[in-house]
Amino acid sequence: MDSWFFRNRTFMKTFMRVVFGFVWLVDGMLKFQPGMADAFTQMITSAGQGQPAFLQPWFFFWAGAVSPHPAFFVYLIGTSEVLLGLALIFGFMRKAAYSLGALLSLVIWAVPEGFGGPYGPGSTDIGTGIIYCFMFISLIIINATYGPSMFSLDYFIEKRLKWWKKIAEFGSDKRR
Repeated sequence: MDSWFFRNRTFMKTFMRVVFGFVWLVDGMLKFQPGMADAFTQMITSAGQGQPAFLQPWFFFWAGAVSPHPAFFVYLIGTSEVLLGLALIFGFMRKAAYSLGALLSLVIWAVPEGFGGPYGPGSTDIGTGIIYCFMFISLIIINATYGPSMFSLDYFIEKRLKWWKKIAEFGSDKRR
């Protein structure tokens, strides 16, 4: 194979992971802005407006669950996003980070993003959360296909602690 991408796959898979990590880091830091906690319940309520009737209970449930302590949820999500961003940037516990990141992305897409809807005339976007989930799945596939990244903390930890591979890697034992 003589393509630029194949020759530079080690750099490219690390580059994708690190850039995606910075996206999550910034996204998480934005949760700590003044007023975010106060606006969170309204964000969920707004996400439910215009949605089909069968989805209304979903949004009423989450608005009710969040409204007593919105700051707790905002800071929990913000802290999770910051930690996820750092795990991606440094390549730490990638198996857990990719899996939990995909799950967190789906939760964000399904609750405050309102499944990207409501859909109707003029709808042009399905929301970012689902795309983030696909990106995490892509990182899982890349890791399983091309093996661990030599530019990650996991790679160095695995040299000392062989059992760490179970926490950090998806399948492949290739070193590229």
